[in-house]
Amino acid sequence: MPPTEPDRTRLDKWLWAARFFKHRTNATEAVDGGKVRVNGAPVKPSREVKPGDRVEVTIGEDHRVVIVRAIAEKRGPAEVARTLYEETPESIAEREQARELRRMAAPPGADLHGRPTKRDRRQIQRFRGS
Repeated sequence: MPPTEPDRTRLDKWLWAARFFKHRTNATEAVDGGKVRVNGAPVKPSREVKPGDRVEVTIGEDHRVVIVRAIAEKRGPAEVARTLYEETPESIAEREQARELRRMAAPPGADLHGRPTKRDRRQIQRFRGS
């Protein structure tokens, strides 16, 4: 009898296999930290996911909402990982908009012009209360 595809797997294992996280430990920590929700509810890493579940993943500033399409027990190539889920159109639009806003924003420290002047230093000292 040939091995059958599993119909459920642990959330942390699926996130790792779908290449949202480089290590399974990172996936577990993200789930424990509240960065992952399944069907709108906070979950534990041992929660089983099945095809059709809606998974929300936040990694840094990146927020994705995906629908589970397939289950994998092992981590495979990126082409296979992309077939495990389908990102919602709203999620794609949100990420594009956030990327555009980050691109248009001034880089941190753009308003600073080198070392502080004597006047700047005095203002800093007054502000610090020294």
